[in-house]
Amino acid sequence: MLLGLRRQNPYKILEARLGYKFRTRELLEMALLHRSYRFEAKGVAADNQRLEFLGDAVLGFLVAAHLYEVNTRGDEGILTELRSRVTSGRALAGVARQIGLGDFVRLGKGEEQAGGRLREALLADAMESVIGAAYLDGGVKAAGKIIAKILLPPGGAVAQGDWEENPKGKLQELSQRLYGRGPEYRCISEAGPAHQKHFVVEAIVGGARLGRGEGSSKRAAETVAAHVAVSKLLPK
Repeated sequence: MLLGLRRQNPYKILEARLGYKFRTRELLEMALLHRSYRFEAKGVAADNQRLEFLGDAVLGFLVAAHLYEVNTRGDEGILTELRSRVTSGRALAGVARQIGLGDFVRLGKGEEQAGGRLREALLADAMESVIGAAYLDGGVKAAGKIIAKILLPPGGAVAQGDWEENPKGKLQELSQRLYGRGPEYRCISEAGPAHQKHFVVEAIVGGARLGRGEGSSKRAAETVAAHVAVSKLLPK
């Protein structure tokens, strides 16, 4: 056993909150082992960074598949924006706080004293690590079970405003009303081979750069950039 856990399961409460019970408890323990602990403790050879890498990929894939199924009219740009909303560091840290994930993370003394348990990046990374550990423990079904319980809203649909199916149209409307002219889309990066392009576009409204988007086409990148810009222009 990785760190000599006692017989009693110290993660019983956490597993209940996750909605998944690990068959190999060492995987969950590894997912909760921050690099600061490994650096300070003797005999600990690894931390949760590899699981974080895996969890990030699994999370992105499963959320993308879910959004594809439930948002039948959304184009690539809309789906990309919705996925970003669900998988952002802020969203992951938010659910980590809700389930008290930080209480279970093993930290080094320095990180502990610096308030590491409250850091958004640390909590988000730990959440991804747990998802990666669940994938290794029980495959796509296990990871999907956790994601469905704590990340996706009841019913599985990610909320959209009435403008979100056409954010470019909404941005055009707002820009005309506020500044008397339409928005400008500026491609700031284009990379990759012809069959696998990657574009980065900025939406400029009233002379200000209000949105940035990425996608496999200029149109997809513009849609994401418009969505970001509209979100900033509309009242909260």
